[in-house]
Amino acid sequence: YLSPPISSILSNHTYAIPPPRPATFHCMNMKFNLSLVAVCLAKSAAAFSVNLSSSAQRDVYTMADWAANFGVQQAEGLQLTSYDGQDYFAATQQDIPAGTCVMYVPSDVVLSSSQAAQEFGGALNDAENQLSKAGLQEKIPLFRLFMKILVEYGNGEASPWYTWLNSLPRIYNTGASMTYACFDCLPPYAAWLALSERQNFVNFQKAAKRAPLSDEILSNVTILKWAYNVALTRSIDWYGERYIAPMGDMFNHGTETEAEISFDEDGNCLVYATTDVYAGSPLRVSYGDPTNPSPLFASYGFLDESSPATFCKVMHMKDEMEELGYTFSDLLFYKDTGDITPQVFDVALYYVLKKSDPSLADGFYRTMMSGDEAAKSQYHEQYWQYTKEELQKHVDGTLLDLDKWSEKAKGYDLNTHPRVPLILEHNDFVKETFLNVKNNLDYM
Repeated sequence: YLSPPISSILSNHTYAIPPPRPATFHCMNMKFNLSLVAVCLAKSAAAFSVNLSSSAQRDVYTMADWAANFGVQQAEGLQLTSYDGQDYFAATQQDIPAGTCVMYVPSDVVLSSSQAAQEFGGALNDAENQLSKAGLQEKIPLFRLFMKILVEYGNGEASPWYTWLNSLPRIYNTGASMTYACFDCLPPYAAWLALSERQNFVNFQKAAKRAPLSDEILSNVTILKWAYNVALTRSIDWYGERYIAPMGDMFNHGTETEAEISFDEDGNCLVYATTDVYAGSPLRVSYGDPTNPSPLFASYGFLDESSPATFCKVMHMKDEMEELGYTFSDLLFYKDTGDITPQVFDVALYYVLKKSDPSLADGFYRTMMSGDEAAKSQYHEQYWQYTKEELQKHVDGTLLDLDKWSEKAKGYDLNTHPRVPLILEHNDFVKETFLNVKNNLDYM
């Protein structure tokens, strides 16, 4: 049994819901003997025992046994499930009350950016300085996990995390894995986000050349991209640190969630139910803003079709959006209803006024900054027809572009562009949303 017991660990934490009820666990606690060694400096590519070919099968259930042997504890009834043998997720076969601790991953199993930095010592200084010069200071914790994964991959079966690595997906649909041909078939906002992930990977690839890794790894883009995608999609940002909790990374995303992941001061991972979960249900957590699926699309490589809304795609109004203090998540079109958030009208009007009469635009800006709602309403009433026409032009143009982008994607060979189906799903989601918005605008 774990010492201290899970009940005493949880009792020292404050939760927004009632304190988690300790489940009954029966697991053996075994400690890793962790040390960063330069095994990968001497190994050849043939010695790397995690098969990264697209046809390689994920060995998930062996990983679950490995996790239990190394102290990972989970509630009765919680298990890993798959419908297709590719995507695995946590689900429960028993009712779980809100507040129940459903999983505990000891810090010995968790990979963290701070621990990786300690293990590398100063070996990453040059690489991290290069990232800082590229304006990617905030990405350094992710880079440290990226490097840690590369080292453990290089260690092959000698790595304490080999079994976990061997359970991971080989194929990812993130922006880092897309090509420029993919970007050409996406709306500008999604393309910009996906391209940003690809550029981040390229910067990581360049920085890694300043780190103590073998040429076999540094020259193999497949290995580097896989490690980047693992670090990006399996890690959690927790107060500026990055953590990966094996087994704790098996909870899928949901617009509506049933669980929440946290880390205590010792680096242990705790997952607890935030609502009553009934037998046969998945336990999902949030990967990000559920009202805007495009960032999830770019960073995690999936389309959240349950998302109620999407950014309205006014990338040509990005300057006006930022000047008014809004973000992409404020400017939404709702998929099922075609509703438009008020901030969209604010930005569209400001954009129109800046083009036609800068003095009127300045007045509207001052009104917005003062919070004078009555005066803002007067602006909207007086110039409503111009705002409406601008949005109609944007919606109609985007619908035409979506058809053009999707037709172009359909012309690609799936063998060389395997992410086409996902791109088409994304464009269909946006098209459905924009058609509903168009219907609303036409009758306003």
